[in-house]
Amino acid sequence: MAMSYTLTDIAKHIGATVKGDGNISVSSLATLATAKNDQIAFLANSKYQNQLKDTQACAVILTPDMAEQCHTNALVMDNPYMGYALTAKLLDHTPASATNIHPTAVIDDSAVIGDSVAIGANAVIEAGAELAAGVMIGAGCFIGQHAKIGANTKLWSNVSVYHEVEIGSDCLIQANTVIGADGFGYAPHQGQWHKIPQLGRVIIGNRVEIGASTTVDRGALEDTIIGDGCIIDNQVQIAHNVVIGKNTAIAGCTVLAGSVKIGNNCTIGGMAAINGHIEIADNVVFTGMSMVTKGVKAPGVYSSGIPAQPNKDWNKMNARLRKLDVMAKKITTIEKTLNEQQKDS
Repeated sequence: MAMSYTLTDIAKHIGATVKGDGNISVSSLATLATAKNDQIAFLANSKYQNQLKDTQACAVILTPDMAEQCHTNALVMDNPYMGYALTAKLLDHTPASATNIHPTAVIDDSAVIGDSVAIGANAVIEAGAELAAGVMIGAGCFIGQHAKIGANTKLWSNVSVYHEVEIGSDCLIQANTVIGADGFGYAPHQGQWHKIPQLGRVIIGNRVEIGASTTVDRGALEDTIIGDGCIIDNQVQIAHNVVIGKNTAIAGCTVLAGSVKIGNNCTIGGMAAINGHIEIADNVVFTGMSMVTKGVKAPGVYSSGIPAQPNKDWNKMNARLRKLDVMAKKITTIEKTLNEQQKDS
């Protein structure tokens, strides 16, 4: 059941100042455009400023410079988006992925189960696995031999954690993610591919969140490592021996090839592809659909890919691209001729 809070309660929780009636009670969030008179909204992006005058929200989280334009109650703070995040946590009514230990769960006698651990229906906990206090294991999950999961980490349904994987505390892993499967290691010989056993592990730090249907491959010899505080979106592929620094964010459908090293505090846009065996510095941003083929030594924003455009414009540009080689040769010939003429003059 959703809980309700007064605006004064919420203001204390998020570090805001109340403008208006602090005794109003709310139990849910909504956008400025859709909020009802018993909901709270927020304004963090100026392009939605025109919605402020018509919002039906009982209160709006916004910046001090927008407070005078708000016709309803307000929670005033410098960072409304963070205020929205903290309010959403306060009003969150997402259910637990598991409660208690379900009778259909299969738990090896040698597994170590901490206090207040919850394990959902049909989950399998194999020999030597260790689940620290407060861990939640969703229905249908598989926790392999000698895997370790830190305190208060939550797995949704059908997550597979292979043998000897280590996951830190306060992590969140969404449904159908696979952690510790074999990396793509094969040796060609006499026209056939021969599988190379993947002998490393996956080590995941604390406060890491991983989206649904993402795959993190175990290392070939050394470990695949994801640092503290990383956030990884849905359907991301992280290959063997990748190392990701602390607090890096990776958006959906991105692919990191084997042995990539990503620095701290990086941001990688959706559908990016990063080549193997290269190193990316701290504080690098790759915009969506970037193709990264070489290492990056300096922080900054990097882009590649061509944004969508009308088909006729694309066809024209593509036709010109096919002529670039001929044009380059002509320019080289002209430059050579001009240089020779300058020498003769």
